[in-house]
Amino acid sequence: MTRRITLGAGQLGPISKDESRAAVVERLIALLHQAHHAGVDLLAFPELALTTFFPRWYTEDLCGHDHYYEKEMPNAATQPLFDEALRLKIGFSLGYAELTPDGHRYNTTILVERDGSIVGRYRKVHIPGHEEDEALRPFQHLERRYFEESSEGFNVHRCFDGIVGMATCNDRRWPETYREMGLQGVEVILIGYNTPIFYAPDPGQNALAGFHNQLVMQAGAYQNGTWVIGVAKGGIEEGVESLAQSSIIAPSGQVVAQAVSNGDELVSVIADLDWCANYKETLFNFARYRRPEAYQRISNQKGVMLP
Repeated sequence: MTRRITLGAGQLGPISKDESRAAVVERLIALLHQAHHAGVDLLAFPELALTTFFPRWYTEDLCGHDHYYEKEMPNAATQPLFDEALRLKIGFSLGYAELTPDGHRYNTTILVERDGSIVGRYRKVHIPGHEEDEALRPFQHLERRYFEESSEGFNVHRCFDGIVGMATCNDRRWPETYREMGLQGVEVILIGYNTPIFYAPDPGQNALAGFHNQLVMQAGAYQNGTWVIGVAKGGIEEGVESLAQSSIIAPSGQVVAQAVSNGDELVSVIADLDWCANYKETLFNFARYRRPEAYQRISNQKGVMLP
């Protein structure tokens, strides 16, 4: 028997600065209803899915954006989403800004099973952007000011009849993201992102934003024999245009479903998790072909430190 599961990407359009949590949750629930009609088992929502992308604004006081953070999950604002997902028997991942009781700020994603149980939490590892006010930019990218890098690494969870992992936005550009989970046998990786198309350090890369987005996720899927869901918050949000192109990528590296708009949209596909074995047990059989001792020997010879 094959292990078939229906995967969904719940893409969001822009969230305005003054849009309430309740209004955003209504949008997420609308996507849940679409997912239910499509038979979705696991629905991925984007990074920072409950708020506007607030790191584009500088506040002198580090606590100036604290109203955008969640101190617990679920909470009063998000409980209707959890309740409706449980009623519909749909699992989901949700990205949000987390403020811990001891004052740590993380860019977090939570994973919820179909029975409503929280099975995993991921805190973003690769934080992009800058830390201090750069007033000459047309808009800021102050993730490094408002979030700290997590040391928890990339873990996987046995759920949804398979092995599931999570990553967030900039994590998708780094091969070790996929490989850390690939070494743990991952079969589905959920990646939410908010990616502005304008890149201030090198605007020459702007035209390649969509290409690079697909390139890294397709390579990560293929090289690790895993399904990848990349789900965006896209469109023009508070004057800043962000990439959409949410997609579901097979273990072969092929894009098998993709959003056609930059607004709220469901993308789904019936995924055979056993397809992962076609790559994990042949071309990318790590136990047989991967040679970490050779990498270490080369690094020792050249004086280069490898992880």
